[in-house]
Amino acid sequence: MSFSIRKAAEQDFEQAYKLIKELAAYEKAPEEVELSLQEFKSDGSANPPAFQLRVAEASDGSIVGMALFYVIYSTWKGKIVYLDDLVVTEQYRRSGVGSALMDQVIAYARELKARQLRWHVLDWNEPAIKLYKKMGVKIETEWDTCKMSLAQMDAYESL
Repeated sequence: MSFSIRKAAEQDFEQAYKLIKELAAYEKAPEEVELSLQEFKSDGSANPPAFQLRVAEASDGSIVGMALFYVIYSTWKGKIVYLDDLVVTEQYRRSGVGSALMDQVIAYARELKARQLRWHVLDWNEPAIKLYKKMGVKIETEWDTCKMSLAQMDAYESL
């Protein structure tokens, strides 16, 4: 299966959004996607864009994978590239697309001189964990993820 990796163009957002929906279904949380296609397009096209997007394009022109990431800042580390999602459509899994996308994210982090690349993985996602371990990634278990929804923020009253 041949493919190439490139920086996403505006016309790729619709296919990338379909991959986001596919990932949500794979992660057993399709109802959690609150982001609309229009908002995704707007955020990705803003100046500056809210995120970086790399896509894997098959020889037929279809988008078969994506990596969405952005810069965050750590008081301990400085610049960190946060990989929010790496998605490969089922047909292209185990064909090198995920590794090629990771290579691009790592290259971006190196270019920025980021001190760390960070992301989350679900504890049951064995194929992803296997890939990350093969890459020599440290998977931390001592940190819990904290989330506060828009409704929770709206309801929040200062302590």
